[in-house]
Amino acid sequence: MENIKLELKGRIATVTITRESKMNALSANVLNELENCFLQLKDNEEVGVIILTGSGEKAFVAGADISQFPALSPDEALAFSKRGQTVFSLIEASAKPVIAAVNGFALGGGCELALACHLRYAAENAQFGQPEVKLGVIAGYGGTQRLPRLIGNGRALDMLLSGRMVKADEAFGMGLVNGVFPLETLIPKVEEIAQLILSQGSQAQAYTLKAVYEGAGKSLEAGLISEAEAFRDVFKTEDRIEGATAFLERRKPEFKNR
Repeated sequence: MENIKLELKGRIATVTITRESKMNALSANVLNELENCFLQLKDNEEVGVIILTGSGEKAFVAGADISQFPALSPDEALAFSKRGQTVFSLIEASAKPVIAAVNGFALGGGCELALACHLRYAAENAQFGQPEVKLGVIAGYGGTQRLPRLIGNGRALDMLLSGRMVKADEAFGMGLVNGVFPLETLIPKVEEIAQLILSQGSQAQAYTLKAVYEGAGKSLEAGLISEAEAFRDVFKTEDRIEGATAFLERRKPEFKNR
């Protein structure tokens, strides 16, 4: 892959966007490679957690490639938006936890990419923003939908309508990120979190993700049905027997991820 580096360390896969000279901006090729990479990881049974980050110290992803915007027709703009949405929805639908390690600017499509991840941790120099209104357009890779669901309509609209950037500490305060670390310790800290996740039952985590995202946007009653069905399905796994048995025997469970 030309724009993506994939590293495997035990059961942790680290996906790095490597367009540092372009602030890791999203191009058509980057989207294609991200899609192929996550499809590959989906079928890799050895991988339990995925970390997504950008190369260098300045940017996670600075945004989409806007050089083509002036020439886009409305129909082409629709296709442009749907392409990014498809790739980001694939990441969000991952049964394996995906953690964004935001190592700098996460603007426009970069912010939307972080939003598609299940967890987000930021370096102290990170800044988030949806500056599309400054270009006379709107967020088109999921920002108008995922951001309000994560931080509420008021805070989301503050960002979406003003185009202002939000520093890491403010992003943490509004619940946009789960934690903030010094840049030099960001990846090691996220790897520690990944190891903690890996020590739990992966089948239970997959069903947790399924219940959370299936229930999003539904009524509480409908969401509870999704939860009950996921609770039922997790009882079809071997890990749930090991988990309960280990608890009763006062020992650490040895999950087989099946």
